[in-house]
Amino acid sequence: MAQLIVRNLEDKVVAALRQRAARHGVPMEEEHRRILRETLARRGRGERRSFKDHSASMPDVGDDALFARPAARLRGVRL
Repeated sequence: MAQLIVRNLEDKVVAALRQRAARHGVPMEEEHRRILRETLARRGRGERRSFKDHSASMPDVGDDALFARPAARLRGVRL
């Protein structure tokens, strides 16, 4: 069997993997194997995530107002 070493993971990712493994009662390494198998098996069957599922998985980065342009920076568009 091959081995896979994953370096430079964010602490949050490792913590989430640890929690998920604990919920399933398996070591982190086994949980990692399961995630890889499930993800690759889905793709192998041609299953794709819906736009809704993809959108729902995006992190909440704040209110839309954070991305609003100040009125002074707006410019007219001639069509």
